[in-house]
Amino acid sequence: MFSFFKKKSPEAEVKSAPGSDIPPAAATRQGWLDRLKSGLRKTGSSITTVFTGTRIDEALYEELETALLMADTGVKATEHLLQDLKRRVKETKATEPVQVKNLLADAITDLLQPLQKPLSVGEHHPTVIMVAGVNGAGKTTSIGKLTKHLADEGLSVLLAAADTFRAAAKEQLAVWATRNTVEIVSQQGGDPAAVSFDAVSAGRARGRDVVLVDTAGRLPTQQHLMEELKKIKRVVQKAEATAPHEVLLVIDGNTGQNALAQVRAFDDTLGLTGLIVTKLDGTAKGGVLCAIAREKPIPVYFIGVGEGLEDLETFNAREFAQALLS
Repeated sequence: MFSFFKKKSPEAEVKSAPGSDIPPAAATRQGWLDRLKSGLRKTGSSITTVFTGTRIDEALYEELETALLMADTGVKATEHLLQDLKRRVKETKATEPVQVKNLLADAITDLLQPLQKPLSVGEHHPTVIMVAGVNGAGKTTSIGKLTKHLADEGLSVLLAAADTFRAAAKEQLAVWATRNTVEIVSQQGGDPAAVSFDAVSAGRARGRDVVLVDTAGRLPTQQHLMEELKKIKRVVQKAEATAPHEVLLVIDGNTGQNALAQVRAFDDTLGLTGLIVTKLDGTAKGGVLCAIAREKPIPVYFIGVGEGLEDLETFNAREFAQALLS
């Protein structure tokens, strides 16, 4: 069984500078962390400015509460973090605001830790991964990037173009299939469930490691489309009784609390096993992961900060907390 703790793409590796002791994989990860810090700057700056004073008092905590809420951390997570932070300050006898900021990073790390879980592939052959999300969240693009992660690890992937509602969705996925040199199963105007069934059956027959099913983008309020998701899941189970083995939701980090509402709705419909959070670059709402951790702690397998193939990486609670407060 294979777990995604890190990507090992030779194309994406950054060569160490002459005389440097930093291994290429570490340099690659550092480059990713720099992009993550840059992406979370709008969220982090509003929080870190709270700690520029010289006193630890109730005014500091009130300012921090406002900053966390503005970052879409949510009421429950904000209350939890403030209580946890005050406890840590008391226990460590911190006297400087910068110390409080470091303690907040620890509190955020602990809150986010349940979300840190690797995507495992290999227990089932093929491993069937169903991917959902609203229009514009970056679902198909994320599938393309995830395909590259899988292919870079030597896993064979088959794509199912089950997004038959959106114009050009099949063509967009085909571009990613070509770019990653993987096969794709599609039908012209076909039924999404039928395409999914054919793809899973083909994946079994061809001995593929992974079948990725791209479903139609939809809003949680579109009940007929949400019912279509249930149908896809049922039909996939007819092709492979244990499938789908993963049900992922792609959410746009820019949407803040609306992203949490999407997680609730799609989880109620499908029973989500993991999340991919995209577009964290440029948003002031990066605190939404704290809200998810407090209210709906579904694992975050990957987070994205840009459009490039290298801009989707595995989620690490400590890295995220430090990037948020850097």
